[in-house]
Amino acid sequence: MPELPEVETVMRGLAARLEGERIARVAVNRADLRWPLPPGLGQALVGRRIIGFARRAKYILMRVEGGRTLLWHLGMSGRVTLTAPGEMPPAAAHEHVVIETERGWRVGFVDPRRFGSLDLMETAAEASHPRLAALGPEPLDEAFTPAMLSAALKGRRTSIKAALMDQGTVAGLGNIYVCEALFRAGISPKRSAQTVAGARAGRLVPAIKETLAEAIAAGGSSLRDYRQATGELGYFQHAWKVYGRAGEPCERCPGPPACGRIRVEVQGARSTFYCPRTQR
Repeated sequence: MPELPEVETVMRGLAARLEGERIARVAVNRADLRWPLPPGLGQALVGRRIIGFARRAKYILMRVEGGRTLLWHLGMSGRVTLTAPGEMPPAAAHEHVVIETERGWRVGFVDPRRFGSLDLMETAAEASHPRLAALGPEPLDEAFTPAMLSAALKGRRTSIKAALMDQGTVAGLGNIYVCEALFRAGISPKRSAQTVAGARAGRLVPAIKETLAEAIAAGGSSLRDYRQATGELGYFQHAWKVYGRAGEPCERCPGPPACGRIRVEVQGARSTFYCPRTQR
């Protein structure tokens, strides 16, 4: 599933090209994705100017005139295609919603497995939307600090990996970036969450922020269906330290014969990659 860096990259691509554009046409090619699409979606958007974009966790928010917001979630296989005026759109099966602007920009929402979703809400009520209301802090915000994380983990006996994957603890983190951040911080994914406080939280929060910032700069990690809205691939997968590298040497371990190797185990039905020597 696309995680925070991938969603942020798509959001930025849309914002750079569509802010200020007026919507001329909306084609809704099916009635539902993961959930039913809001009735009257096209009528609610046509004729309105796109004011701006934002991201909350793994959701994209497209705000339009009249105080409405279109909420996008890519799900497992969803992606957004963006075609410039005068260009031919890519052939795309499973294109369920198309938005065109007066100047000719074309946005397609493609989702073969239909685990993604779109919803329409009042902009003033974004924070109370059922998909957003229970989300934790944004990890890239200045307000997300070691003290905040320590407080959120207090008394929690689950693993730190599971706690970070909980969107109520911190918003937008997923399997890839949790594995990578824990490696950078030198913290075992199996460590009890309540013990990640003080100095450990002081290492983990900067590791999360640095991992996400580097991934966004690289355009995210391209796996399976994910591409940027412009069709480009992301490149952060080439910088992974542990994810997808089971059996390979750990770059932080001393050389042979003490060299450790990346291990993979299953936690909560997800593969966890880590170095048992350097992560404690």
